[in-house]
Amino acid sequence: MLAAVLGRELRLAARRPADALGGLLFFVLVGSLFPLALGPDANLLQQIAPGVMWVAALLAVLLGQHRLFEGDWADGSLEQWLLAPQPLSLLVLAKVAAHWLLGVAPLLLVAPLLGWQYGLDGAVIAVLLASLALGTPSLYLLAALGAALTLGLRGQLLLVLVVLPLSIPVLIFGSHAVAQAQQGLSAAPALNLLGAFLCLALLAGPWAIGAALRLALE
Repeated sequence: MLAAVLGRELRLAARRPADALGGLLFFVLVGSLFPLALGPDANLLQQIAPGVMWVAALLAVLLGQHRLFEGDWADGSLEQWLLAPQPLSLLVLAKVAAHWLLGVAPLLLVAPLLGWQYGLDGAVIAVLLASLALGTPSLYLLAALGAALTLGLRGQLLLVLVVLPLSIPVLIFGSHAVAQAQQGLSAAPALNLLGAFLCLALLAGPWAIGAALRLALE
C-alpha cells in the first residue's frame, strides 16, 4: 500500500508537471526579483539573502498545498486508506514524502544559483542547502496538516493562516543558520534545532494529519 501511494503520486505528477514545478518557478521568481529591484549593492543583498530565500521557500511549499488531499477525498481514496492494514499515519507520510521529493529536489538544485545571485560564497551556500534539506520537510508536514484541517473548505487563505504561525520557528532557525555562516560563526546550533524540529514533526505530524483526515471524513 505504501508503494502504491508513492507510485500514484509520482504518476499524477508526471501527468501534471505544472503542479509539481509551480513551487519551483515561484521560488526562482521571488528569489530573482529582489536583486533586480534593489540593485547591485552586494552588502545589502547578502544581508537580506537568508530571509528572502527562506520566505520564498515557505511560499513555494504553501503554493497549491490546499489541494493536497482534495483529489483523494473526492475519489474515495481516503476511505480506502482508513480500511488499509497499514496505519493511516504511514500512508500520510508516504504521500507527503512523495510531494516533498517532487517539490524540493528541484528547489535544492536551483538554490545555489540564487545564492550566487546574492553574492553568497560556497560555504554559506552549503549551509543554505543543509538548512533547506532539514527545514522544508517540516514545512511540508505543517502544510499537509493545514490541508487536512481545511479539507472541504474553499480558499487557500485559511490554510495560510493555520500554517504560518507554526512555521515561524523553522523560518527563524533556517535563516539564522545562513546568517551565522555569513558571519563566519558556526551554524551547527541552528541546524541542530532544525533537526530537532524535524524529528518532532516526523513523530507527531503524520499522526495529527491522520486524526484531522478522520475528522474530515466523519
